[in-house]
Amino acid sequence: MATLSELLDDLVVDVDGVFLFSPSGSYYEQFADIEEELVVVAPENTVGAETFVELPLEFENVRDRVKFGIEGSMERGLFEEGDTVLCAASTFGGDTDTAVRVRVGESMRSGVYDLFVNSRADPGVIRDVFEVAIELGKKGQKGKPVGALFVVGDAGKVMNKSRPLSYNPFEKSHVHVGDPIVNVMLKEFSRLDGAFIVSDSGRIVSAYRYLEPSAEGVDIPKGLGARHMAGGAITRDTNATAIVLSESDGLVRAFKGGKLILEIDPEDY
Repeated sequence: MATLSELLDDLVVDVDGVFLFSPSGSYYEQFADIEEELVVVAPENTVGAETFVELPLEFENVRDRVKFGIEGSMERGLFEEGDTVLCAASTFGGDTDTAVRVRVGESMRSGVYDLFVNSRADPGVIRDVFEVAIELGKKGQKGKPVGALFVVGDAGKVMNKSRPLSYNPFEKSHVHVGDPIVNVMLKEFSRLDGAFIVSDSGRIVSAYRYLEPSAEGVDIPKGLGARHMAGGAITRDTNATAIVLSESDGLVRAFKGGKLILEIDPEDY
């Protein structure tokens, strides 16, 4: 009778690489001498891994984490379509408890890795804006659902393609997204119309902006409204990234290059 180890051999046989997601130092050391390519995917490289893919968001869904890590490795030329990798992650918190064998495919190039790593704005700025949108999606404004539009990066060009709807409370300030006090301000102002404009470095340039790019040729999923159309259109005409919180379904979506790149449910974070 075969042992459990023998039955699980197929999980690891002939893999081209191993991904460790947020491993502890002791767990990482167990893999230090393997012949296969070893990739660590985590918010920070606390284990000093030679090959590291930064995880900008704590994707609760293991599938999303795996796809992001593999997409990042493909962008860096570490793996290609047809390769097989083993992914080890934590599903229930704490130590690594899940192992998944995955065949690398071009379908994994969703654009999410590119959204964070190759956008004009600093990846940390995009992450901070996502966190504001996600928290708004969870809590709303005074318990009620709220929509919001954040345009991040290429602020000068975005300002030229928009006009003010009201007084800009950030006109003479030099505050940045990510500051807890500023984040509270953003949540408060989100109840009013218009987009927030955020610079590459995270400075809040303006609130209450009406975006004026043409929507012609912008393809967004059915059921999404003017806020999403404006977000998609402004990213087609500039090098900005748009992060949109939907008031109707509560989802957070990101647009880049006129295309929908990412869609997440705040309740998963």
